[in-house]
Amino acid sequence: MAVLTLGAVGSRSLSWMRLNRQSEVAAALADKQLTYIDYIGVEDFIETGQMQGQFKGFEQIYHWRAATAYEGTDNLYQVTVTVSWFDRKRLHSVSVDTMLNGTGLLVVSSPQE
Repeated sequence: MAVLTLGAVGSRSLSWMRLNRQSEVAAALADKQLTYIDYIGVEDFIETGQMQGQFKGFEQIYHWRAATAYEGTDNLYQVTVTVSWFDRKRLHSVSVDTMLNGTGLLVVSSPQE
């Protein structure tokens, strides 16, 4: 009986470790997407029309979805990025909310004549 209990505990611990690792990857990918949105600017990001996508090349395929809302003050937008993935037929997700300025850090300069 003790061997079965230890086996179940060990198996559950490995499952929790795997889910924790996947959650950390998802949080890092959400941060990466927010950094990209901040870099190009929320307004330009919205203009591209791509509010969802996938991150491939990981143990799982991670799906991301972005939602934006203009706050009506200055040039501020609330941005929510949700990264989701399936593990053993169960859907898991991590969501991150932040406020970003509508204009980005990307500066496109025209050639000087």
